[in-house]
Amino acid sequence: MSFRALGALCVGVVLASGSTTALGERTVGILQHEPGAFPGYTLFAPLNGYTTYLIDNDGRVVNQWESDYLPGVSVYLLEDGSLLRTGQAGGNQDFIAGGQGGQVERFNWDGTLEWSFRYSETAQYKAHHDVHPLPNGNVLILAWEMRTEAECLAAGREPGTMQDNELWPETVIEVQPTGFDTGDIVWKWDTWDHLIQNHDPTLPNYGDPDDHPGRMNINYDTGLYDGDWLHANSLHYNAELDQIMINLHRLGEFWVIDHNTTTEEAAGPAGDILYRWGNPTVYSRNAAAEDRVFWGQHDARWIPEGYPGAGNILVFNNGRNRPEGPFTTVEELTPALQADGSYELGSNGLYGPAESEIVYIGDVPTDFYASFISGAERLPNGNTIICSGPWGEFFEITPAGDIVWFYHNPATSTGILSQGELPTMQGGFSTNNRTFRSTRLGVDYPAFVGRDMTPGLPIEIYDGPCLSDLDGSGATDVNDLLQVINTYGTGVGDVQGDGTTDVNDLLQIVDNWGLCN
Repeated sequence: MSFRALGALCVGVVLASGSTTALGERTVGILQHEPGAFPGYTLFAPLNGYTTYLIDNDGRVVNQWESDYLPGVSVYLLEDGSLLRTGQAGGNQDFIAGGQGGQVERFNWDGTLEWSFRYSETAQYKAHHDVHPLPNGNVLILAWEMRTEAECLAAGREPGTMQDNELWPETVIEVQPTGFDTGDIVWKWDTWDHLIQNHDPTLPNYGDPDDHPGRMNINYDTGLYDGDWLHANSLHYNAELDQIMINLHRLGEFWVIDHNTTTEEAAGPAGDILYRWGNPTVYSRNAAAEDRVFWGQHDARWIPEGYPGAGNILVFNNGRNRPEGPFTTVEELTPALQADGSYELGSNGLYGPAESEIVYIGDVPTDFYASFISGAERLPNGNTIICSGPWGEFFEITPAGDIVWFYHNPATSTGILSQGELPTMQGGFSTNNRTFRSTRLGVDYPAFVGRDMTPGLPIEIYDGPCLSDLDGSGATDVNDLLQVINTYGTGVGDVQGDGTTDVNDLLQIVDNWGLCN
């Protein structure tokens, strides 16, 4: 269910105690917070602004970072408390597409810029969409690399199939920071080294694509012939396996590649695709159109060790151009991983499993539809936090699919919304508060240890009475507690959770929300 399906729902804000305390119609910020929500802090960077926010489960700002760049488009909070952030670098008009970046930044907890690395060179390459921090302090960067028409034809691309007379194959580089604005590329993987084609038998990469599932058919027809041929949109790293996952939006599949190689090895057979899943028609003649599972998907990621479903892969399946109609699902699958870190190819020439499990779908499937961006992440308690990116909505579900936490981003391209306002529509399929992803970090995450995590105010603006003035009388008094009781009963009025409903519960409301905003 999404906020648009809910409408302007009257829901209470649940504070850390698990009791509802703020009444009336709410449109942005916290719309739901049940006791079953995973305790922690949520990180997100609205796409139309320069600020990255860290909020508590009640929607109050704990920290924020300012950049000179719009997101480009992912952010990470590292264990030392620093923020790793992508940015949209100016210039380089040779790569204009969704998710364009070019800049990578790292800020310390206090907001000071400590590293700024540009990976964007006209007519050569440009970072986009995602990065991923490595345990050794290096950073993986996803990037496009320009290939001219002559290069494409020399690699077996069929003439007349490139409307821009160029292709942008995906690359992954590993950068070791060396100074404030410098870094060394210490490892690289390039799609261009792993192509197969059956168009020109005189070329060294000639062969039957169906016999080479570890390679990419340069002539696979995505139905889109611009330079952004594959359009990868996420990068994920598995430290236990030392493998990298790349999500290919236009192919309807993700790839897993080996990071435990040298750059030279990565350019050869050792760098071939280890595992791919989501659309077997890309690599196998034995697949039928109905075997395709993913449609415009985002955020393919492993579930970490120690979490429910550890080792499985979670994918936000946007459902764009889905034959059954436009609706979104969050799906989980168990990869065909073998003990040695390789992946089993079935006797039918397809990688298993045969199907995925749906983690979340709307009660009426078409009620939940996010046509682009977005993501999902498993939490340690088994819940899953979902970002419906085009609508700026983040919600947490239990394994049973019940929503226990819901947040509506109030930061828009035209400023911060007041409570009671809604984001404006953009083109009929998104709003001006859209967000690429959201990440929940537990209260015991190392970045928070020893730091003052006292929350400030919510992001949204309150033009009306104080938050604790629940009855709108202009004053915070015992009548506000009676308003809670009259609306929700004495059980919910027991904000402190001590078994009684009295003036101390009103004091708790004031302690949480303050006398005035």
